[in-house]
Amino acid sequence: MEMHQVRYFLAVARALNFTRAAEECHVAQPSLTRAIRQLEGELGGDLFRRERPHAQLTELGQRMLPLLKQCYDSALSARSLASAIKKGEVGSLRLALSRTIDPSLVTAHVVELGKLFQGLELKLLRGTGVEVLEYLKKGDVELGLAAQIGEEWDRLDSWPLFTEEFQLTVNSLHAFAKRPSVLLDDLKQERLMVRTYCETTAELLDLLRAREFDVTRFHEVSADGDLLALLEAGLGVALLPRSTQGPASLARIAVQDFELKRTIQLYGVAGRQRTAVASAMMKMLRAYDWSSYAAG
Repeated sequence: MEMHQVRYFLAVARALNFTRAAEECHVAQPSLTRAIRQLEGELGGDLFRRERPHAQLTELGQRMLPLLKQCYDSALSARSLASAIKKGEVGSLRLALSRTIDPSLVTAHVVELGKLFQGLELKLLRGTGVEVLEYLKKGDVELGLAAQIGEEWDRLDSWPLFTEEFQLTVNSLHAFAKRPSVLLDDLKQERLMVRTYCETTAELLDLLRAREFDVTRFHEVSADGDLLALLEAGLGVALLPRSTQGPASLARIAVQDFELKRTIQLYGVAGRQRTAVASAMMKMLRAYDWSSYAAG
């Protein structure tokens, strides 16, 4: 079995069309068809039903797809690692963070990795929980950090790091800033700010509706930087996770009768070979003492 045969098979499985797959692989269609025929010969059966202009996976093809995909991903990872070693490039870290994850959760660990791996290169991607999952699926990143990540995927590995509470965040000149705690109903006359990209926004809105909040009076923001700037300007208040970092001009207050928590998880792809850098990062994050963030 040759890797180019597997690559051609995966291309046809995605496109369900031999012509488009050949174009994607930058190879003549007869060459692609011949390679897949050879692969079928080695596996002992047809992988596709040819229904021109389309192709459909046979039962054998469906069973082989995840195995050959894993095989191909592992081969690419091995080749990438070998190339990096040959060039003297020790490694790179490809990491995705949910847009609601404060970068301070990983920056100290990246600094430590830089001490262990000379010439470390960092690729940091941001997105919603669903987008973090897509980065992992496509192999754009090796590790992801998020709360809820969206749909189930049988190749998704996850390790919970800590569970945290949400707190009220206000400008330090706000009337609530000197209070040790507030009740949720105290916020009914406040202009709340909602992060449209947050994995817990739907749950938050459901909780507020149940308490008869007017959900039409919210400010909507699409970036944490904008949210913090509006809070500093005193243009509203926000319910934010405990780990979210903010300037000293903002105050944090506990909400006594408010039960909203989220669990931050580390994600990876099962069966996919990881670089030495990603493996080290995974061990550091899982071994770290997160108790300062955890809910009481």
